[in-house]
Amino acid sequence: MTHALYLLDPDPAPAWAPFAGIRPLCELRAGAHLVRERWETFVGTEAAAIFALPHLAGFPEPGVPAVEARRPVAGPAVIGSSTFAPRGLAGPLPNAPARLIHDAITVGWAVPAGSTWSGPVANAQSMTVDGVLLRGVHDLVSALEQLLREDALKLLGDSDAVPKGSIVLGDPAWIAVREAAIEPGVVFDTRNGPVVLESGVEVRSGARLEGPLWVGANTRLVGGPIRNSAIGPWCVVRGEMSTTTMLGYANKSHEGFVGHSVLGRWVNLGAGTITSNLKSTYGLVRLTVDGVGLETGQQFLGSLIADHAKTAIGTLLATGSVIGAGASVFDAVRAPKYIAPFAWGGSAPDRMTLPKFLAIVERVLPRRNVPVTDAMRSYLRRSFDWLTQ
Repeated sequence: MTHALYLLDPDPAPAWAPFAGIRPLCELRAGAHLVRERWETFVGTEAAAIFALPHLAGFPEPGVPAVEARRPVAGPAVIGSSTFAPRGLAGPLPNAPARLIHDAITVGWAVPAGSTWSGPVANAQSMTVDGVLLRGVHDLVSALEQLLREDALKLLGDSDAVPKGSIVLGDPAWIAVREAAIEPGVVFDTRNGPVVLESGVEVRSGARLEGPLWVGANTRLVGGPIRNSAIGPWCVVRGEMSTTTMLGYANKSHEGFVGHSVLGRWVNLGAGTITSNLKSTYGLVRLTVDGVGLETGQQFLGSLIADHAKTAIGTLLATGSVIGAGASVFDAVRAPKYIAPFAWGGSAPDRMTLPKFLAIVERVLPRRNVPVTDAMRSYLRRSFDWLTQ
């Protein structure tokens, strides 16, 4: 029996900054795949809808199902939490209401035919599922370390030949190249995991690619060591990058270390932007989000940077920095650890105006052949209003 799939975002909370309010949280990347994509593989069907904040209705990215306010769901259906990244395929679902659990925490619900789900179900039978629990955006970094290697192994499949002039350290069978343009002198190091380059990827001489590494379609790697990262489509990366997730359509076009970080869509890091990912005390990293402290339990954690944020040249980001959506960071070399959405400068309380933000969007998106539609403008206006209220 085929079950419909619905994704359920959590209520807004500091742990989901800086992405809460600018995109559905199931559209974040856990390993090589979006959380939504992992649920779709788990259930074996595309998601029918995402239950998220009402102002995100009409979320304009291609391939994303309708975003709606939470509502009752008729079975057979699965309601999956955006705070959980499933592994593998679901086992047989019972013909009775079931609570999907991981480490004794509810991560979803199975609704049988003839039943309707409208919230937690008392006395539902429990079904244990495998995957990675996400307590906040920072856990996407640890999820990368847990999921990326097995993701890359499963994505190896068909491959073009490794181009002559490449240097391979490790097993060349762990390299997947799909219509990628690779200059001579590129180093592939598969001793710790596979390297997967999707269609249209360009890699220039001087790049060192260390697995596990997944690079999405049409991304350009223009030099430097890049390792243990999941880089979405239409990005540009130069310089050292380690253990970092990029959603896609983002630029790190110049030198500067980025490590243990999460970069949203349309982020642009100015030349020499550097993230610290380890405290000088080697202690666990604590985040501060608009005055609220959050313990991450992680020793290595760089920066969490939301969609449309920009940094100026030479910007230094402290361990555990959080940069809000649309922020433009430029008025101090060492930026504050927390920067509010649509900040103008970073250290001062100034905010960007909506017309100025939309004018930047109108200039930036066509550079990646993405049209700025009325639907996108409407979504951005609603997100701006929600995040600056």
